[in-house]
Amino acid sequence: MIRHIVFFSAKRREDIERIAEELKGLGQIPHSDFFEVGLNRQVDQFSSEVDVIVYAEFRDEAALSAYKAHPIYHEMVAKVRPLREMRIAADFVSKASV
Repeated sequence: MIRHIVFFSAKRREDIERIAEELKGLGQIPHSDFFEVGLNRQVDQFSSEVDVIVYAEFRDEAALSAYKAHPIYHEMVAKVRPLREMRIAADFVSKASV
């Protein structure tokens, strides 16, 4: 399983909810086995740069690639990119059973 985690920060505080709502549209893409968007609770004592988190699970690399190639993915990128300051993505292979 591939775990896909993406962190976003907003350029303006008032855009955080809009970013999260736009990113929820990625859940319409059929290639993920699990998908969710959440707001950072901002309670970590060492870091508060992240505003919105996308978490998804994919069966394999092919499913992740198909997700990123989907037209909805490109539509969401175009909507969110102007609103975000930072984007950090990480993909890793997990052998953990959930």
